[in-house]
Amino acid sequence: MTTRIGRWSANHPWAAIAVWLCFVVASLVAGGLAGTVKATAEDSLHGELASADRIERSGAFPDEPATESVLIAARTGDLDITQARAAVADLSDRMRALPAVAAVAAPVTAPHRDALLVEVEMAGSAQDADARVGPLLEVTAGVQQRYPDLRVEQAGSASVAKALTETLEADFRKAELISVPVALVILLFSFGALIAAGVPVVLALTAVAGALGLAQLASHIFPAGELVNSIVLLIGMAVGVDYSLFYLRREREERARGRDHRGAVETAAATSGHAVLVSGIAVMIAMASLYLVGDNTFSSMATGSILVVGVAMLGSLTVLPAILVALGRWVDRPRVPLLGRRIQRAERNRFWAAVLRPALRAPLVTFVLSAGVLVIVALPALDMNLKRPALTDLPRTIPVLRTYDRLAQAFPSNDLGTSHTVAIRTGNAGRRAVEREIANLSARIADDGLFAHDRKPAVRTSGDGTVFLVTVRVAGASDSPQARQSLSELRDRLLPQTVGTVPGTEWAVAGRTASDADFRDRVGAGLPLVVAFVFGMTFLVMLLTFRSVVVAATSILLNVLSVAASYGLLVLVFQHTWAEDLLGFTSNGAVVSWLPLMLFVILFGLSMDYHVFVVSRIREAARRGVPTRLAIEEGIVSSASTVSSAAIIMVAVFAIFATLSIVEFKQLGVGLAAAILIDATVIRALVLPSLMRLLGEANWWAPRFLAGRGRPVTGVAPDEADTQVIAPVPIRR
Repeated sequence: MTTRIGRWSANHPWAAIAVWLCFVVASLVAGGLAGTVKATAEDSLHGELASADRIERSGAFPDEPATESVLIAARTGDLDITQARAAVADLSDRMRALPAVAAVAAPVTAPHRDALLVEVEMAGSAQDADARVGPLLEVTAGVQQRYPDLRVEQAGSASVAKALTETLEADFRKAELISVPVALVILLFSFGALIAAGVPVVLALTAVAGALGLAQLASHIFPAGELVNSIVLLIGMAVGVDYSLFYLRREREERARGRDHRGAVETAAATSGHAVLVSGIAVMIAMASLYLVGDNTFSSMATGSILVVGVAMLGSLTVLPAILVALGRWVDRPRVPLLGRRIQRAERNRFWAAVLRPALRAPLVTFVLSAGVLVIVALPALDMNLKRPALTDLPRTIPVLRTYDRLAQAFPSNDLGTSHTVAIRTGNAGRRAVEREIANLSARIADDGLFAHDRKPAVRTSGDGTVFLVTVRVAGASDSPQARQSLSELRDRLLPQTVGTVPGTEWAVAGRTASDADFRDRVGAGLPLVVAFVFGMTFLVMLLTFRSVVVAATSILLNVLSVAASYGLLVLVFQHTWAEDLLGFTSNGAVVSWLPLMLFVILFGLSMDYHVFVVSRIREAARRGVPTRLAIEEGIVSSASTVSSAAIIMVAVFAIFATLSIVEFKQLGVGLAAAILIDATVIRALVLPSLMRLLGEANWWAPRFLAGRGRPVTGVAPDEADTQVIAPVPIRR
């Protein structure tokens, strides 16, 4: 199939290029017209959280408005109360004149009389308050300019959300601007020619653009989470450049053997094109496993990843052959002085032959030592602590978060704090009984040290008196053991013994702590399904590709080693403090709760890129009757420059994300970069060759019924068939 596609594109290059451009433009236009449906909090509600939301909605409670807090304090020394009250009056008058403001409260003096607080209630729904908070921030900034001796600053849910959105957008632009020139420079050193280096980058960018448009359309089925665009860019640039690199390198290699451009393109389509197809399918299958979790956070990421990998794969198989034929010999121009010759010499250097020598001469010792090191690196993962980032985990380089800290310090009682929301619904006959049990619940909470005692539980009642919302404050932070224990206390003991005794009454507990706990439970419940799906489908893809049970099984083993090692490095870097200054973050002693599952599926897919490409070249040599030891050496050495360049690009792109502001991006970037680096070095140079050397002829074993299904490759010489489906052949040691 890949040969036929490549042949058609080579024979109709301008038609193929035109169709690709139309596809990308159409995707962007269609996505822009359809718009993006962004995920809301309700999209990720399951179990008890969904029950609490359903109960609350049945009570028809009015939406609570968004509230912004303006803090007025002295920059140094004591607060000039007269000047501060003048600033308050100025601020209040200007705020009341804004259409986005519903009310301005009277100023409140801090307990230590060192600050004043003005609460501003916004008009309209709290859902889109971040889009309407701009005028309020402008008023606050204007008052600050008129009173330079004071510190006049604003914080609240809307202003924090706005600042976070702006930070994410700035990080996204930064990653995009840096990743392109970095990939281009690496490719320039790889190919030694500007046009050859630019083709993979341009193709990857068009793939990302097309996938972003398609992702907008897909958001109407799976609402888009805040990280989807970043995931599309991250994976799109990595696989888009890699797929083109594999194809372009093989085409150049065939031209060096004397083939014309069309012949070289056809051979590249039959070999590297088939490897790209297998790798792309493996990545998409791995990402599809995230749908099994049943959570929109993972579903939206899976959708974006599948789309960008599919588009990148499609571009490499269709438009790339057309571009190569259209460019002809121009693809190798303009050449970088001296670099081209150095690259040609490096492609046949003895470096990788020397690196492989221990694995080939002492395979057992090499395998035990290299695999043992990876296991040791992975051991810290056993102590992995998972947590969803909270407000306190966001970078304090964002000014509004520093304001939030000062506000919480000056007015501890106004801190957002931690609370559980208990939603209760009963029938008309049970209203009085529920009211009595809520009072009983409040009394029990007052005697329990797990809960905050500075405020009694707040109770809201629906118009018909059948639905109650009880807000219970917790003494500790949302992720503290105290908060988690108080949640269990509420769910398992206090509520069943109070409101749970009223017949016909249902209740559920929501809130930040409940959301985190339920999310962890949901991921934990979905993990076995995801692992089983990924293992099973990866095994099947590799089995059908190589017609070898052993190759399929060892592929899974090697991927598990690299993923486990990256988990261990994540724990070492982010659960401890030694790397804080290096990466610019403050450790919260945890790994982002969604990251291990996401890393698992991404890495299992991406690792197939190198594994399929390398094992294909080994198998290609073995088909020619080359002894196993020499086939391993020839396959790895012949693919070394290509795989090294691809790995360097991936590591560089992923490492860029480790420089961004948000800790989630940092952990994602470090985890992916570490795993790819391990996979392309330790796994490829030590573990894989030593294991294949130990297995010898057994590498290609398959049941008779499976081996009998192989068919000879037509139209391609045996030494050109990287991953065509063929029957295993006897191989000499």
